[in-house]
Order: sequence, then structure tokens, then C-alpha cells
Amino acid sequence: MQDNTFWWRGGVIYQIYPRSFLDANGDGIGDLAGITEKLDYVASLNVDGIWLSPFFTSPMLDFGYDVSDYRDVDPMFGTLADFKALLARAHALGLKVIIDQVISHTAEAHPWFQESRQDRTNARADWYVWADPKPDGTPPNNWLSIFGGPAWTFDPRRRQYYLHNFLSSQPDLNFHHPEVRAAQLDNMRFWLELGVDGFRLDTVNFYFHDAELRDNPPVPEGEAKTLGAPEANPYTWQRHVYDLSRPENLDFLRELRALMDEYPGTTTVGEIGDDNPLERMAEYTAGGDKLHMAYTFDLLNKPHSAAYLREVIERFQRLAGDAWPCWAISNHDVERSASRWGAGEDPVAYPAVMLAMLFSLRGSVCLYQGEELGLPEAEVPFERIQDPYGKVLWPAFKGRDGCRTPMPWENSANGGFTAPGVEPWLPVEARHLPLSVARQEDDSASVLNATRRLLAFRARHPALFDGELRLVDVGDALLGFVRERAGERILCLFNLTAEPRETRLPLAVDHALEGHGFTASLDGDTLRLPAYQAAWFAVS
Repeated sequence: MQDNTFWWRGGVIYQIYPRSFLDANGDGIGDLAGITEKLDYVASLNVDGIWLSPFFTSPMLDFGYDVSDYRDVDPMFGTLADFKALLARAHALGLKVIIDQVISHTAEAHPWFQESRQDRTNARADWYVWADPKPDGTPPNNWLSIFGGPAWTFDPRRRQYYLHNFLSSQPDLNFHHPEVRAAQLDNMRFWLELGVDGFRLDTVNFYFHDAELRDNPPVPEGEAKTLGAPEANPYTWQRHVYDLSRPENLDFLRELRALMDEYPGTTTVGEIGDDNPLERMAEYTAGGDKLHMAYTFDLLNKPHSAAYLREVIERFQRLAGDAWPCWAISNHDVERSASRWGAGEDPVAYPAVMLAMLFSLRGSVCLYQGEELGLPEAEVPFERIQDPYGKVLWPAFKGRDGCRTPMPWENSANGGFTAPGVEPWLPVEARHLPLSVARQEDDSASVLNATRRLLAFRARHPALFDGELRLVDVGDALLGFVRERAGERILCLFNLTAEPRETRLPLAVDHALEGHGFTASLDGDTLRLPAYQAAWFAVS
């Protein structure tokens, strides 16, 4: 058993999107009481903790990623007492609780911004990123918002522009100001004192901007564009040199780590969207004095062949040193992996082997709600679209609602998410109902039970959750690597294709490991892997 202080190292964290998990009060929107009601189910998956997307007071223009009060619960989700009850129940079940922290920007409605925008001399005048127009009245530089259009909005009160990397209602804080950094660290301390086990840090490389406000250069023709944004978005046409991932960020992450170290057993996982994401992950998690772990969009993107996965793993291995990744193949911001990677594949076998691969990588794991069911991306008609990102770029990009639809608990009206007759905030996808928790519970071959088996299998083998990783050559169509820790060596092999494959084992093995639910056959040193199957072997 791993030291509880380091539970996060190799831990599996189940991400919950509160609006869509379970509606306990019948208003069509998920809430904290609903999450608490289903924590026994979460614990049954054999995960180590949960990550809650924002539940703080917010105007909900970006569904909680626009915070107007960092220390309270939005009434839509319940009360602070409801959160404390959730925390207590999770801890009683052995689950750690990580909460989102959106500290790079606030809601326009936040009192800090309301004061800052009044004039250029108030106490919080410099808490946000303000800049004078160019002589012709246009924005101070060419920076773009991820959600479309310029990253600057003019405010007539100050006769200046303010920076917003996302919606105009999400003004960016000025992290060059020491009082801003101190205030946000103090907000985080509030939750640590309540007993949370860590933070997922939204847009962790967006905290600082170039103080000189220099223009970003264009992406040279033929070079890779920014991961995590659709190609239809002009944001991807710039090389983001000056608006994010600034060197000053490293010192702030050290300040944050010093705070976390006051609370042993807590952790941080950062979200990194960058032109060089793996390099940034290594930079932000190396040395033991910044983030504990981070994830990038390398596996949240469309490429997914064995060759691509090898390239991602190899590149991270080359850069990492003592850095620690947190791998994810789905979350609340991207098309569900069962559709993004699994389109045209077996709808049960492919998600299972995909998760088998994910759970065998070196690093921690974030598992998004519904991923354990193999849910495909939901189809949300335009008239029901809620995501402002989707409304801007429709129809080339349909937004993020398709991965945020309600969790299907039952094969019934509204999927058991809310009461029959209540209209949920997003429609329940009809294709999700046959994949509901209730339908999969008693099916040993379901994705749900495959997930449980795989996570139990992972927990029995320390090399799988905290071992070193070495890639091995098993041909172009298969992915293979060795995990090793404290004398335990495991050869891991995956066939993520619809065709049976065979390969010669790259090293001698002792015996096949069991208890994971996959099948393979070994003839001498030739391994035959049927379609969508995996194998693990003990190596002396």
C-alpha cells in the first residue's frame, strides 16, 4: 500500500461535472447533494479520489468557470453545508476530494473587477490587465480569445481595454501584482482548511502575460498549431509566445507549492494548453517544488494510433526527468473519447482496451464521468446548445455540450438524472440510455465492470501505478512497454485495432498476469492478440 501522503502519485481521479451528475432537488440541474448520493457508486469503481468541476458562486456565463465568489457555493448546487457533507462522505469512503480552482480570471460580476473598472486610481485598479488603446482606438495588440475574437474589450469608464483570454465576461487577473497572487492563495487556503485534498488548476499556464504586451507571431506555414482548440478557431493561427506560459509563472507555482506543503497529503494537477504542452508539463512538475502533476491535450486530441501514442510517450520520457504526468483521454472540454478515438470501432471492446492502455501508463489518471460506461459524444441540437464556445463557432465546432449531457443512471425517462417530467439543463442522449449504470451493473462484459476489474488489477501491481516505463518494439500496429518498480517488472501489450495481431515478444517472460479480463495466446515467443485485446506478463 502506498504512503497516504503520496496517494496522488499513480492515483486515479474521477472527474465529476456537477451540473450533469445527479439532480437531487428536481430542478433539472445536478447538485452537491446528488453527488453525495452517488459517492458509493464512485467508490465502487476502485478510484482514489474525485475532482469536482466548479460549484462556486457564478453568473454561469461559462458554467462556473467564471467565479464571482471563491469561498461559497452557488445556490444552484446547494450550500457550503452541502459541500461539507459531501466531503465527509467521500472521506468516509476513502475517496480524496479535489476541487477546481479558476484563478487566472474572475467573472465580470466579481467585486474585485467591479471596483477595478471604476477608475485608474482605486485600490484594485491594477488587479486586472488594463491597457490603453492604440492611437487609432484599436486594441493594444493582436492577442485573441480562445472563445473567438480579440482578447480585449473596451471599458468606457477607464477608457482602456481589459484582457480576457476567454469570454469578455471573464476578465484576466494581473498576476504581476503581488496582492493578486496573495489573495488567490488565501482563497485556496480557505478550502484547504475545510479539508479538501487538492486542486485541479484551470488554465495553469495562463496566469502571467507579457508586461510589454508584444504581439504574438503567426504560426509558420506547415508547423503544428495549438492543441486543445478546433482548427476553425483563429486562435490556433498564432504562436502563443506572449499571452501565456510566461517564465514568471514558475515562481508563482513555487509559492503555491509552499502553501500545499503546509497541508501534507494534498496535491495539485494543472491543465496545460500550450504550443509545446509536454515540454510545459515537464517544466511545471519537475523538481518537487511546483505542481505535483499536470495534464496536456496530447491524448485529448484526435490522433490515437499506436505510433502516435508511442511518440507522445517517448517525447515525454525524453523531457520528463522527475516530472509527473496525469493522463486523460476525456474531460468536460473535449469530444468524448468513445467518439473521438472510437468512431467506427466496437462500442464495448474498444473503450475497454483504451482504458486498459490508459491505466497502464506511467503517471496518474483522470477518468471523466461516463467514460467508465463507454458513452459516445451526445448530439445536442442547436436550439439546446448552452456552451458559448459552441454558439460562436457553430457549425464547424459544436461546442462542449456533447460531453456534458446528464449521466445516465437508468434506462428510463431522463436516465434517472432528474425526475420524470422535469426538463434537464441539457437533453439526455437517447443512445446513452442502453449504456446506463443500471444496465451495465450486472453484465460482466460491460465497460463498467471492465473498468472496475482494470482498476483493481492496477492496484494489485505497484509497478503499474508508480513504476518506471520503457517502450519496447512490438511492431507498428501494437503498443508495448515495460513497467518496473521495486523488483516487479511487467510487460504491457495492447492491440487497439479491429484486426487480430501477432508479434514476437521483445523479452523473455515468466508468466501471464491474470484478473484483468482480456485474452491473448502465447506460442513460444509469439504472442497473438485478438482485436481490442491486451496482455500483461511478469518479467524476471
